[in-house]
Amino acid sequence: MNPTTEKLSIKEKIGYSLGDLAANLVFQTLMTYLAYFYTDIYGLSPKDSSIIMLVVGLIAAFIFNPIIGAIADRTATKWGKFRPWILFTSVPLGIIALLAFTTPYFSYSGKVIYAVITYTLLLLFYASNNLPYSALSGVITGDMKDRNSLSSYRFVAVMFAQFFVQVFMLGIIKTAGNGDKAIGIEKVMTVLAIIGTIMLIITFLTTKERIIPKPEQKSSLSEDIGDLSKNKPWVIMLTLTTLVFITLAMKGGAYVYYFENYVNKQQLTHFIQPLLDTLASMGINPFGEDPISAGFGLFNAGGIIFMIVGITFSKKLADKYGKRDIFRLFLFISTLFIIAFYFYSPESIILMFGSQILHGFFYGITIPILWAMIADVADYSEWKNNRRATAIIFSAMMVGLKAGLSIGGSLTTWFLSYFEYVPNSLTQSETAINGIKLLISVFPSVPFLIGVGILFFYEINKKMELQIESELKERRQ
Repeated sequence: MNPTTEKLSIKEKIGYSLGDLAANLVFQTLMTYLAYFYTDIYGLSPKDSSIIMLVVGLIAAFIFNPIIGAIADRTATKWGKFRPWILFTSVPLGIIALLAFTTPYFSYSGKVIYAVITYTLLLLFYASNNLPYSALSGVITGDMKDRNSLSSYRFVAVMFAQFFVQVFMLGIIKTAGNGDKAIGIEKVMTVLAIIGTIMLIITFLTTKERIIPKPEQKSSLSEDIGDLSKNKPWVIMLTLTTLVFITLAMKGGAYVYYFENYVNKQQLTHFIQPLLDTLASMGINPFGEDPISAGFGLFNAGGIIFMIVGITFSKKLADKYGKRDIFRLFLFISTLFIIAFYFYSPESIILMFGSQILHGFFYGITIPILWAMIADVADYSEWKNNRRATAIIFSAMMVGLKAGLSIGGSLTTWFLSYFEYVPNSLTQSETAINGIKLLISVFPSVPFLIGVGILFFYEINKKMELQIESELKERRQ
């Protein structure tokens, strides 16, 4: 059997997906809580937080990722190109993830320096682990349908990580610290660091690299970059990924401010109390005693559960109609439910939860497709240039991810500063409240809509997918 078309076992798919579960325990925490941690727990100003998140994030995106991608593509070990990176960065990543969310007592300037150092190291080790991990999906199999299936497994795991972080973590932080969020988040991150490290080691042990570049394939970094500059689908995917993660970081980081400062606490409590009573009667209390934490968690839970439902439709739709067209359609539909939030009053709890659920479902359909499209771009590059440079192709995703995370997170704290948000204040001005509303609705909808537009220029449609797959199979015989 040709190893490039060997069917993946369920064990390998699950083992691979655990790597993204581990990475997303870090990534989802950064996206959901980093701004809140800096401003409301560690005591940095929104303006300084914005600068740190932007500058460090862009350095990571445009320096760390391309360098790591180029080195990974030139790594040669008995374990393959990419699997060793997953193994040897697992422990350092866990350690620095914990340190980045600890709160040592320093002067204000010392806090700023500590935040810069720990955030820089965290993004460095995250890139060193997750970029090779992402590239691994491009060499595990050359079968397009199996690759779509692998992406679905992977993103179900991502949703589990996202579910924990966005649904339970805020309540656990407050409970673990007995009301002291600084102590609570350190305890939570300690546990997550240990679990994540174990999962990454399992990923290394259960996966196999099957697509091996031919020995005669040699290229310089300048040749790889030259190939990329002429690879229009890569340029589009780099831009699209950046736009998607700007939106995710902006609204994801703003939700906690929205619930703590805008949503009507009494109406929220009334809405969620029947469910909390039902859980309590079963001896389950995952949210603690704070109704805001409970409402925030249940709000995110609704979106995530229906994201997972959406993911289950993704493979079938992508196989039938092509990744590009399905991604574009459902990204647009999901955006409409983001915009709707601007028009809701603090008492419109049902509409808030309903919009979150519908957004989650339609956006969920797009989630596995984004990563599968990056793998397609790697195939496109090999098809065009007769050279495979998987990791540097996947650096498009990581550059876009880091740039989007940095820009989106920075915009969150910058807009909070611009609209005169006061950390830990019991009341906020009308200006600040309006800024928070814009941060979860109008502002994050703009990058999504631009992303929909640029996909009209993305040429890898269903017909081309099949052509590339067929011709590469013949070459690899």
